[in-house]
Order: sequence, then structure tokens, then C-alpha cells
Amino acid sequence: MTERPGAASSPAVSIVGPIAGSGTGSTTGNVTGTAAPKRARRARAVLAAPPSPEALAWAQALPPQVRLGTSSWSFPGWEGIVYGEAYSDSKLARDGLAAYGAHPLLRTVSIDRSFYAPLSVADYLRYAQQVPDGFRFVVKAPASVTDAMLRAERGEPIADNPCFLDARLAASEFVTPCLEGLGAKAGSLVFQFPPLPERILADPLAFVERLGAFFDALPPLPSPPPGDTPDSDDVWGPCYAIEIRDACLLTPRLIRMLRERGVRYCVGLHARMPDPLRQAAALALLDGEAPSGPLVVRWSLHGGFKYEQAKAKYEPFNRIVDEDPATRTALAELAARYAIAGQPVLIVTNNKAEGSAPLTCLALARNIAAACARLREETAPAHEPGPD
Repeated sequence: MTERPGAASSPAVSIVGPIAGSGTGSTTGNVTGTAAPKRARRARAVLAAPPSPEALAWAQALPPQVRLGTSSWSFPGWEGIVYGEAYSDSKLARDGLAAYGAHPLLRTVSIDRSFYAPLSVADYLRYAQQVPDGFRFVVKAPASVTDAMLRAERGEPIADNPCFLDARLAASEFVTPCLEGLGAKAGSLVFQFPPLPERILADPLAFVERLGAFFDALPPLPSPPPGDTPDSDDVWGPCYAIEIRDACLLTPRLIRMLRERGVRYCVGLHARMPDPLRQAAALALLDGEAPSGPLVVRWSLHGGFKYEQAKAKYEPFNRIVDEDPATRTALAELAARYAIAGQPVLIVTNNKAEGSAPLTCLALARNIAAACARLREETAPAHEPGPD
């Protein structure tokens, strides 16, 4: 599953190298008899890297409703960080998710391959079976319903897409199989819209109205059982979200339409979009005085880089190359605000954000834990002095 272009006192931690030792422990030998195929299959399982003390400490420090993760998981460069041995990207795409889900900090992941072609119920079910309870998936809708253009192999537009914003197709090829396969582990169903053609951007009102009609026609999402609290670690319903790549569409009109339909705005950090502070202002308009729904963030690309530039600079994605403390701080403050309000937080990072998505998650965990502690202290009621 290789990515493709289109996102209190604290323990000390290093963020420029692996956060876990690389345990090998594989064995070889001659095996005979009928049991050999089973032993061979077991030997091919992807091993998880032992978590570092820092990763364990930060995982415990985070509020339970904060889930951090990465965009996809099939990266051989994560050996010693997430995976215990060297594996091919195809091996990790097929069998690596269980080892990924064993990492204490990685409690969500973005399924990106669904953007390029619809997945079946069996595909989603296989993913869900590999991760623990409490894990949540961020899933990208197929481009067949979110891209206004049909594209050639290299991505160049060749014709209008007749299935653009086709709610019936979105329901049958995305929403229904996703929910049936992932079940309670479905977190956010994200409709990411690639850059739209000028003819659509020239009339943003018409696009917002059409988008509203699209969400009106989608199947309603399951709700948590009655009596469950919003800050429960394991029980909360999935949400629809949109991610845009045209900053001119980020308007009060769009946000009002989303609010009326209960659709979340996904903070998409990408060179084409404003910084997280401006996008946080859109969330404030969506939610009002206090957070009223999940926070969904996809940190896709370091500011100022194109996809291929970042990929070439950062491969094999085994270390932080370009730290972005400003973005980390902004996301940490935003996540702390939502977590303390009892809302779910889903943040997925890309290798192209800083160089290594799991190490970015470690840095974010540190910042979020510190921001939560600071916000709790600031909002705690003052103690009045007692009588003499």
C-alpha cells in the first residue's frame, strides 16, 4: 500500500531517530512433515518493534479519546520504529497492520488506497480484525465521487467525471461496505476533494449547495448506544468529514452547510491550504463557543514542498528531517481543547510532513499532553483562602 500523491513535567524524548529497538528473533531450520506449512506461515508474520519507554510514557499521558496515527502503514523504513525487522512494502501492506496496531501510540490509521479504487466489505473486515478494540480508522472516499475530473495515469485531467458527487455511488461503493466491514472501528469517513476546475470554483455557492444535497442523500451514520458518554475511550459513532484543497472554498457559507448536516471539517495541512490557525478559526465557526464534535486532522505535507519533492528528500522515512514546531504547537493546542471538552480527536500524519510519520506522532503526543496539562491548570477553579 504505497502512498500516492493526491492531510506537567514530561519525560524527555528524542524525535530524530527510532523510538523502538529493532527486535529480530527470526529462526531458520529444516522442517519436515505436514506441520511445515503452518510453521512457515507463522514465520512470515510481521513482528512489531518493542515500544520504547518514551512511547509508552506518552501513550499513557494522552487523554484516551486522542488517537494519533499515520497515512498508510507500508513503509520498510519504519524498521525499528514500528516494525521489528525489514519487510517489503507489499508485505507490510498485506500483513503489517497488526504490528502497527500493537504500537502504544498508533491508535488510528488512514486507509488511503480506498481513494484510488473502492474496497470490499471483506477488505475492510480484514483490516478491522487486525487491530485492537478502541482503534479507529480514517477512511478516504473513492476519487470516483470526489474528483470532478477523470484523469490519465499521470494524473492529468482528461474529461469531466459524470460520477462526481453521486451519492448513490458513494453509498454503495464506500459508505455501506466501509461501515459493514469496519463496524465500531470506523472513525471518520473523509471525502477529500482534489483541486477543483475553475468552472466550479467560479461559482462556489453552486458547489456548496450541490455538496449539501450530496450529504443529505448519504445514509445516516450509526450513533453510539444511549447512555454512552462522549469521552468514552471505546464507544462513539463514526462521522462524515470533508477535506478540501482549494482555500477559496473555506468560507462561512461552506461551514454553515456542514454544521447544518453534522458533517465535520477535516483540517487538511497541505501546501495548497492555509495554516492550521486559520483552519482552526473555521472550526470555531462550525462548533460555536465549545467543541461540539470530533476533531479530524490530516497533516499531509510540509509547507512549501510539492509531494514528489518531499518524498525524495525524506525517504526512507526513518527520521525527522524538517521539524515543524509551529504546526505541532497549533495542532496540540487544538487537540487539547477538543479532548478536554470530551470530544474525540483523530490526527493522522504523513511521512511527507516532517520525514517520518510515527516520529511526528511521538512529538505530537508530547505537545498534546503538555497542552492538556496547561489548559486544565488554566481552567481549574481558583482556591479561595479559608478563614483564619
